[in-house]
Amino acid sequence: MMHSAFEAQQKHKYTLRNSNAAQRIDKLKTLKACIESYEEKIYAALQSDLRKSRFESALTELIFIYSEIGFAIHNLNSWMKPKRAGKTISNLFAKNRICYEPKGCCLIIAPWNYPFQLLMSPLISAIAAGNCAILKPSELSPATSSVIAALIRDCFDEREVCCFEGDAGISTALLELPFDHIFFTGSTAIGKLVMQAAAKNLSSVTLELGGKSPVIIEETANLKKAAEKIAWGKLINAGQTCIAPDYVLIPRDLQQSFIEYYKEAVNRLFFKNGKLNTEVYAKLISKKHFERLSDLITDALDKGAITVLGGEKDESSQTISPTVLARIPVGTTIMKEEIFGPVLPLIAYQTLSEAVAYVNHKSKPLALYVFSANRKNIQYILKNTSSGGACINDVLIHISNPKLPFGGVNGSGTGSCHGFFGFKAFSHERAVVYQSPINTTALIYPPYENKSRLLKWLKKLL
Repeated sequence: MMHSAFEAQQKHKYTLRNSNAAQRIDKLKTLKACIESYEEKIYAALQSDLRKSRFESALTELIFIYSEIGFAIHNLNSWMKPKRAGKTISNLFAKNRICYEPKGCCLIIAPWNYPFQLLMSPLISAIAAGNCAILKPSELSPATSSVIAALIRDCFDEREVCCFEGDAGISTALLELPFDHIFFTGSTAIGKLVMQAAAKNLSSVTLELGGKSPVIIEETANLKKAAEKIAWGKLINAGQTCIAPDYVLIPRDLQQSFIEYYKEAVNRLFFKNGKLNTEVYAKLISKKHFERLSDLITDALDKGAITVLGGEKDESSQTISPTVLARIPVGTTIMKEEIFGPVLPLIAYQTLSEAVAYVNHKSKPLALYVFSANRKNIQYILKNTSSGGACINDVLIHISNPKLPFGGVNGSGTGSCHGFFGFKAFSHERAVVYQSPINTTALIYPPYENKSRLLKWLKKLL
């Protein structure tokens, strides 16, 4: 069935290749209408898989996707138009254009943490660019996966878009097929396997991965505001966010004040009547992930770290309360792996250069967050670090602007998505030259005798 669906899409991609903006916009409108008809089922599925509240699900999954669809519909005509390119001495009288063409048949593999958003977002870009797509939602979020599969069946001809549920074996089998493009969102470790599989067929890839996204708090920062923003960004979806603050670098003499502000923010945002409010605080995706995070905390404490907030665990509900660790010794596993949970390590530093060196000692992160009122120090940090994206005096919000590219660098990913950048990810930028009847390139044809003066003239023009 998988192979027959792929073969059907391979044949149909040439029909979609010739689709115009109006036809693609109609498909996006149909997708939006279908999502609207499935809203209640989507909310219920996200509650089942991750205990997401209706408001959080609406904000981070559905509204996000409606915004992406609206932005694509509004801009698709201009995105599809060939772009003018400049001229050179070899084509002075020619017309030079960059044409955006569909890549063809695409594979989209989505993760479990934002199981609806992180599958639908690249699908929107694939449709806008005129592609066929095969979707593989995560088996770790089975309720959402089931709803997505039903939605796709109702909304699309399977020659254009189809969905395959199942375990990692399904992903492995799909990756053996010669897709024109593969879009993967997930861990760096699995991203490497996806790239290896893509290399066998020379398929182009977009990898949206993760990493340990640091926060650098500089001495001039507003600690109270920083603590509130970091608490929200760290604990939304119980920390299971690829761009969540992974750890905080803070001046040693500000650490205790930050802890107090963070505690206050956590209590205000995620507790009710002195108890963790599970109506707004999500659960961990699985017992396996719960055990992994528990082991990270235990390893850190056994090696000398201290708990300054939280640490409570409830395996039956797959919940770990908001936790802050301090005095993290070198060599702890929690400072090597992406945490992907509600545990926040604090690392004290003496000088800003020391903090920057700490960040640069690790793989390039997907996001970098800086809290500071000193422009010179902000620029120093930005110029001396590398990350997929960055926010100054806030966290997460860069992902919400479709006018910005979203993506990683090296270990945190390759390629960008959202808005025009997602359209480009699923498009081939084809260079097209319309030569003029005035053929200036004939000047460089053989024979080459008596053309030394021409070479000198060309060198002067360069």
